[in-house]
Amino acid sequence: MALVIRLKRMGKTKAPFYRIVVADERRAAKGGKYIEEVGYYSPLKEPPDIKVNSEKVLEWIKKGAKITETVKSIIKKTDIYKTISKMKNIEK
Repeated sequence: MALVIRLKRMGKTKAPFYRIVVADERRAAKGGKYIEEVGYYSPLKEPPDIKVNSEKVLEWIKKGAKITETVKSIIKKTDIYKTISKMKNIEK
């Protein structure tokens, strides 16, 4: 199973917020089913509101989940990126 950590868009028109989810890359559509929610991102607040469960993210990466470029750029703004970047699955 090809797992990916990506964003799922939620919210009203012109008022988005995103859930950071783990999903099967091949079966789930962009707004479809996901395996587990590991955080959220709200870009409209100043500063943007980012909450990430670092233990769950690290657990899924160890299981082979890949991180999309967008989620990687969001996670870089948090403290857990240093831990994640030491793992071999993520490029620096």
